[in-house]
Amino acid sequence: MHTPRFSSLVFALLASLSLASHAVPLSQAQVEAPAVVQRAPAQHGKVNLNSADAATLQRELSGIGEAKAKAIVAHREEHGPFASVDELLEVKGIGKTIFERNRDKLEVN
Repeated sequence: MHTPRFSSLVFALLASLSLASHAVPLSQAQVEAPAVVQRAPAQHGKVNLNSADAATLQRELSGIGEAKAKAIVAHREEHGPFASVDELLEVKGIGKTIFERNRDKLEVN
């Protein structure tokens, strides 16, 4: 007779341990959300091709990575300031698609 009572007691103990383990709060590392990288918006709305550095060109223009941004700066240093935004097409690696995607963001002064 003691066996069924003992079994019931062990079962109740194991069941309560199982429930208690699921009720334990998650550690801080498990609770934190993943980091989200956000780009800062353009401060003046337009990027000046004649004064922007490579980092600014890369950050503000769509489809412009580090290599193309450096190519734009190198072209400007070699050939002088851009007279119009259309001259950006003369930079190696800048095609019509990238130019059209960024036309409204560009200016020359």
